[in-house]
Amino acid sequence: MTHPTGRPDAAAPATALRAPAPGWATEADVVVVGSGVAGLTVALRCAAAGAKVTVVTKARLDDGSTRWAQGGIAAALGEGDTPEQHLDDTLVAGAGLCDERAVRTLVTEGPDAVRRLIATGARFDADDGTGEILLTREGGHHRRRIAHAGGDATGAEISRALVEAVRTAGIDTVENALVLDLLKDGSGRAAGVTLHVMGEGQRDGVGAVRAGAVVLATGGMGQIFSATTNPAVSTGDGVALALRAGAEVSDLEFVQFHPTVLWLGPEAEGQQPLVSEAVRGEGGHLVDADGVRFMQGRHELAELAPRDIVAKGITRRMQERGAEHMYLDARHFGARMWERRFPTILAACRAHGIDPVTEPIPVAPAAHYASGGVRTDLRGRTTVPGLYACGEVACTGVHGANRLASNSLLEGLVFAERIAEDITAAEGPARPAATAEQPYTGAPGALGEAPLLASEARYEIQHIMTHGAGVLRSAESLARAADRLESVHDAAAAQLRRDGKTAEPGVETWEATNLHLVARVLVAAALRREETRGCHWREDRPARDDAAWRRHLLVTLRPDGALDVRSTDSEAFPPPTTPRTETESRP
Repeated sequence: MTHPTGRPDAAAPATALRAPAPGWATEADVVVVGSGVAGLTVALRCAAAGAKVTVVTKARLDDGSTRWAQGGIAAALGEGDTPEQHLDDTLVAGAGLCDERAVRTLVTEGPDAVRRLIATGARFDADDGTGEILLTREGGHHRRRIAHAGGDATGAEISRALVEAVRTAGIDTVENALVLDLLKDGSGRAAGVTLHVMGEGQRDGVGAVRAGAVVLATGGMGQIFSATTNPAVSTGDGVALALRAGAEVSDLEFVQFHPTVLWLGPEAEGQQPLVSEAVRGEGGHLVDADGVRFMQGRHELAELAPRDIVAKGITRRMQERGAEHMYLDARHFGARMWERRFPTILAACRAHGIDPVTEPIPVAPAAHYASGGVRTDLRGRTTVPGLYACGEVACTGVHGANRLASNSLLEGLVFAERIAEDITAAEGPARPAATAEQPYTGAPGALGEAPLLASEARYEIQHIMTHGAGVLRSAESLARAADRLESVHDAAAAQLRRDGKTAEPGVETWEATNLHLVARVLVAAALRREETRGCHWREDRPARDDAAWRRHLLVTLRPDGALDVRSTDSEAFPPPTTPRTETESRP
């Protein structure tokens, strides 16, 4: 198979997490890291083609980000809707940075991919009389094309169906396992992963899964911010692994902040309850404390404008009023509609003392979705041979500068099928070499003696990122964030030099170290992009600058820990063969 770089080999891993040597090993044709819609779809399709598959997941098989998705999955399934209309809405939301080839792939293959998901066992809400799938609207969509399940529990239903299918198929699974680093063979090709299993028995502690194809489907990195809709496991592990393996990442500056997250108070941290965009799609209104609908006149779609515009509208109104939140008013739905259409949201609100049937819901933006990630081609192949990425961890070019609502589940589904097709092509996945290269395990003096960060660094990183690289950014705030991130690293490095030891290897220190690496990349890219575009909002550069910035930033990690940041020539993703134009030192 042809690799997107056109090169037969890849560079050796830039660095790796300090970890004990693997104490056990197993083999497969394909190892899939992650158990959301993307990962389980790859696993099912590869297994159906006869490949031996192992699924590695950080928590339980049904505990990934997919199960938290409320709104639904977007596809041109309704009468009068077409892939071309879906493409147009996606391009508009992406603010000039979508790769149109990737979007066209998504919208044309999407409807049949959804039908295959239904055939796998997913049950979407349907009209009682006709049996037709019920469709709703969300922000940025000009038509009703969002299929949903259980009212507002679409992700949970998709996860249920796929998990059940994986278990029925007898696919090997390793739960409660944090992936550490990529294994490579002598030619630089992916040959498996190292991982730490939090369990007992034969698969316990650090081990290895050898495989000729490695698929990253690890989800997002929302935990780099203090308040997020992401589960606690979303610590950017896949992006960090790919960087250490020498892969390119792109568009990490484009973090989508969901406009309507239940506001739980100024001190609230961690995962926050999401109030689905579908509530606005069904007629909910955004209002201030005086009941004024402030999104009217800001955009033709008002509350249903693309998410970056709504998040900015809410934030601006909060600044104007000196308020900590706005309100989402859907009292006119009545109790019956709330109970049938939005039972999950209704329960979450009531659990926090708010009754949407009788009062407006306090909402504020919170970190929600990473539009960027590990750069791939249209087959999910990264710039490291044998390494694939799919779902939120990947950057296919579909989302551009701002994801269109409910395109994420569809992207995971469509590109997962493409990855499986590529892996199981006639020649099949390459078997791992008998002597696969082991990742760096912390030998003194190697690779700049990169330290592990103490577990408490996680909270410091979140605070730094929330205040320096959140919804509102500027050169000053980002430079301050870069300096503070550097200080976090320098303190750990100084301890390593002074005492000859670092934080103890373990899940919490590995996660903190991954978060720090991903945060560095995000801040470096956000500093470089001197404009406002999509969900990247620079207060000091409020205008969109197509002449200078209608292009992507590509980032790689050097063996010495520095970041290489360069730009593409256009919004499309060409093979990454252009020479580097600038090198950034570690921020």
